[in-house]
Amino acid sequence: MNEWLAINQFSIKGPKVTRRPDIILFINGLPLVLLELKNPADVTADVWKAYEQIQTYKEQIPDVFQYNEILIVSDGTEALMGSLSADAERFMAWRTIDGVTLDPLGQFNELETLVRGVLAPEYLLDFLRFFVLFEDDGTLVKKIAGYHQFHAVRLAITQVIAASRPGGSQKGGVVWHTQGSGKSITMTCFAACVMREVAMENPTIVVITDRNDLDGQLFGVFSLAQDLLREQPVQGETRQDLRAKLANRPSGGIVFATIQKFMPGEDEDSFPVLSDRHNIVVIADEAHRTQYGFEAKLKTRKLRGSALSLDLSAQQDTVADASSYYQVGYAQHLRDALPNATFVAFTGTPVSSEDRDTRAVFGDYIHIYDMQQARDDGATVAIYFESRLAKLGLKAESLLDIDAEVDELAEDEEDDQQARLKSKWAALASIVGAEPRIRQVAADLVAHFEERNKAQYGKAMIVAMSREICVHLYNAIIAIRPDWHDEDPEKGVIKVVMTGSASDKPLLRPHIYSKQVKKRLEKRFKDPEDPMRLVRSSVICG
Repeated sequence: MNEWLAINQFSIKGPKVTRRPDIILFINGLPLVLLELKNPADVTADVWKAYEQIQTYKEQIPDVFQYNEILIVSDGTEALMGSLSADAERFMAWRTIDGVTLDPLGQFNELETLVRGVLAPEYLLDFLRFFVLFEDDGTLVKKIAGYHQFHAVRLAITQVIAASRPGGSQKGGVVWHTQGSGKSITMTCFAACVMREVAMENPTIVVITDRNDLDGQLFGVFSLAQDLLREQPVQGETRQDLRAKLANRPSGGIVFATIQKFMPGEDEDSFPVLSDRHNIVVIADEAHRTQYGFEAKLKTRKLRGSALSLDLSAQQDTVADASSYYQVGYAQHLRDALPNATFVAFTGTPVSSEDRDTRAVFGDYIHIYDMQQARDDGATVAIYFESRLAKLGLKAESLLDIDAEVDELAEDEEDDQQARLKSKWAALASIVGAEPRIRQVAADLVAHFEERNKAQYGKAMIVAMSREICVHLYNAIIAIRPDWHDEDPEKGVIKVVMTGSASDKPLLRPHIYSKQVKKRLEKRFKDPEDPMRLVRSSVICG
């Protein structure tokens, strides 16, 4: 039986002064929650005065925070909660009690909504057990879930338990949370809940992404949450390594892999069964094209003489011979390997078209947190779109062919087909990255960026379709603004961030950085006071 105490004006003696926080919530004698409240009748005492008061407590009575999990500030109208290490912008409102109705008590009853929606014993114990974790961004940071993450995970657990039973649908559902709203934290908390759910009988979790860099990023988040997960996550480094980690595993474990590793060997017609257990949960990060593709498609392999030109003097395909074969997508290979697993999708960008409908593959939406709601909560900022075209000189009749080829490239093709299609992508990239167009885009970017900064100081991110285009555009920009360039990663206004290795061509090598330097560049870019204001990237996340 837990002992709950909420004490008003509890005196705490610090090294120099004694302070009395407004309310401290003790569970079994541990001060886990601190509330600082301001008088709603006092026009000079708002919620941020309460926040500043807590910062004073951190300096003067640090002992009270040794076991702290949640900080709450309120002025009677507005109520916000955050973690011990959260800055002001990370203090967020808790807008629901039951996870369904937003602001159920009205706009001016935020504190009561928060108290009933978080501090009710049933909710609070669940929150403390599964929704507090740490990340290391140079310094250790404590993070706590928001209301959308808390209720999404609770709903997902219920759905997964039902779907994983013998005879169940194996469709755990879709969590659609807009990009930037903390999807990695949601996935980590979900994994922790699944691993410790009695009904799942010590399950195995397989986390699937479609790119190595995303796999590494998410693996890093999970690895820092080992105390929460009670497991050491592992990565499938190769196809053979992945098979060894999953084959005949009796229980437990968190295994990361890219979906491309679920491809049959050259001497295999289909992917072999690795485990027929029902208590395997597959978490698909960003359920894009590679997570679909169950249908067997008739493919034609051109044997010689095939060429597609994307310039104005387009040639005709010349095919002397061809062979046809049936091919299924990676999604089918994955389900061949784990036929009784339950699949859950976490995505910020659901898509829908023939054989690629997110809900058809993973089940119905479990929880939705869209861009408008995230913006209203302050979890993300508003996005405004402005069209600025640098036209390409292509024949109209060529555009349909280009669209089809680019679409095909993005699908879950096998390696040999990818190599063929990448050559066609390179043909399009050579037009997009033509020198006159690069100079035009660079001039427009510099003018637009400097004009916007006259009105409001800010930073910019530029994304290109290839690493070569990134570097050429960088060179064009610093030709206009030479003082923006500096070879030192700690200096300079603009940097290129992209993947690469020591074997890359000389054009790219000056911009290939180690993981540690990339992390430092990320911190520089996020720091409002740092002079680094533009970053060039060839990576499109999500």
